[in-house]
Amino acid sequence: MTEASFRPRRSVLFLPASNPRALEKARTLACDVVAIDLEDAVAPDLKAQARDAVVAAIAPGGFGRRELVVRVNGLDTPWGEADLKAMAQAGPDAVLVPKITDAGDVTRYDSRLSQAPDHTRLWVMIETARSLFHLDGIAAASRNTRLAGMMVGPNDLARETGAVLSGAREPFWAALSLTVAAAHAYGVVAIDGVFNSLEDADGLARECAQARAFGFDGKSLIHPNQIAPCNAAFAPSAEELAWAAEVIAAFASPENDGRGALRVQGKMVERLHLIQAERLIAAARADEA
Repeated sequence: MTEASFRPRRSVLFLPASNPRALEKARTLACDVVAIDLEDAVAPDLKAQARDAVVAAIAPGGFGRRELVVRVNGLDTPWGEADLKAMAQAGPDAVLVPKITDAGDVTRYDSRLSQAPDHTRLWVMIETARSLFHLDGIAAASRNTRLAGMMVGPNDLARETGAVLSGAREPFWAALSLTVAAAHAYGVVAIDGVFNSLEDADGLARECAQARAFGFDGKSLIHPNQIAPCNAAFAPSAEELAWAAEVIAAFASPENDGRGALRVQGKMVERLHLIQAERLIAAARADEA
């Protein structure tokens, strides 16, 4: 992992495609990813108008370092095909598709993006009960499709399974950890779901910390006020950066050339720790940039 190849995705802010002011404001916010929503946030009678607005917003660029993702409607809706065709032509950084069930769904959505620019990737929502039994296959589809991101949708999972979204999210621990494991096994980005309470700053901080502990790359958000605490939660600490610098320096030392394991700060570290250290430094430098 290098600074050049690393792209931070700590904060993924959802904004309704039907709100022109929100789309314009997105160009100035400190989130890593702008997720323009054509699905849940847009009323049925505004879908076509919102799609045109998204295409118009993508064309001039101006989002800077922010990654631009568009969540489309599903292929099982009256708007899915048109959304995908429009996004294939508009070419955002990624197209996020809802309610994936298995690898076959990934392939079907990928085929709709065959004419999209090479840089346009495919992200999928993990928000159906059936998808939890196909996580490995879904992530493995990244080997021959545009798939590059998996995002958990806890609200839909709770609705479908009947589980309660408690403060600690105990009913979803297995789903969260397995999604991260599947995604990272194939080099796919893993994004945690939204935190619903806009007034609970402490709850947001706890859930961001939990998401990072599970191994997520970032978290999806529903309000600009959630960006700063989320970025802080996913940023490497001073202690982590100091450790990373020591590990990198140790492996770079001529006397350690070719060695697979070293002693750093009284602990044994291996090449896998070097990769982690390089990722931490790259994340800090990307944030500074």
